[in-house]
Amino acid sequence: MDPTAVNTNVTIDDWDSILNYANPADWQTPDPQSPPLATVLPTTPWLDGTYHQTGVVNASITLDFQGPAIYVFGASGPTYGSYAVSIDGVETTYSAYATSNATTPHLLYGNGALAYSSHTLQLRNLGAAQASDQGASAFLLDFILATVQLGPAGATITNTTVEDNDPKLKYSGTWTEESGPLFSGGTSIYTNTNSSVSLTFNGTALYIFGDTVNNHGEYSVTIDNHQPQTYNSIRGCGGAFGKFCEKTQPSLRYFAGNLDSSEHTVTVTNIAINSTFIDLDRFVYTTPSQYAPITTSLNSSAAATTSSASSSSSTQKASSAPGMFDRSPLLLLFIGAFWFLRLGRARA
Repeated sequence: MDPTAVNTNVTIDDWDSILNYANPADWQTPDPQSPPLATVLPTTPWLDGTYHQTGVVNASITLDFQGPAIYVFGASGPTYGSYAVSIDGVETTYSAYATSNATTPHLLYGNGALAYSSHTLQLRNLGAAQASDQGASAFLLDFILATVQLGPAGATITNTTVEDNDPKLKYSGTWTEESGPLFSGGTSIYTNTNSSVSLTFNGTALYIFGDTVNNHGEYSVTIDNHQPQTYNSIRGCGGAFGKFCEKTQPSLRYFAGNLDSSEHTVTVTNIAINSTFIDLDRFVYTTPSQYAPITTSLNSSAAATTSSASSSSSTQKASSAPGMFDRSPLLLLFIGAFWFLRLGRARA
């Protein structure tokens, strides 16, 4: 990682649909509507008041990302056992067991020495795989931080928010606008048909946000001439798929980084199997005052592929997190001055 560049940590919450849960039914998570998150956030240690927990051996989560650093936060305590972390097919075993519960999000894994290229992270619950686990078998994910570069040293950064009713967005098909005080700009847009929306922009990074409900399903994202990437919005809620389970704090629907200085076009399409929905709240793109040379291919939140490297096996103990994350909204701090990026996790 170039420490002189303008780097940032992108926060990926456990509910963000750029995370791929191999089987969402293996996981339990609090219903964000019961009680309402507004009453939970002042007291919960979890980012946005949610987490994903499992006791199912081999339940797994996958994230494709590009960057030099990745940090995984979750829980440690007497009910938590072993888990495996794989980076590009090389697997290491850790344990989250401790005699007492951590009171802040626990650093389950951290790696700040990766090549600035595409990587695949997989987290896999191993249960009570080691004698030191004392029979504990649970695994809990809270959030992940992925480091990306937004511009070279000396660059200034501008974030542009494109609301759902901005004329920059080009809609195809049938979309419906809804209003509400929790939506960025006061409105959101949704569809349960095979409809799409496109945005053309210049920038090094793009974020797409929308709320999450369990009647949402698969959607695809295409940027420039790259292959469409498919995502799934379904999340386990209380051990099953609830009828509502709406998380109004915006979920990260898509992220792309390491974009060059040319003009880019992104298209989001609702696949609408069984008339499932997608809700979109806003697009945010980052434009630097100057661009760094691009030495690796474009990265989207699902553009990487898993390496065929053979697995290695070792056992380590996860370490404590450096401190409690900041949960203030619209927090954007650059590396060298910050640890975390919230980028508007709470609706304006």
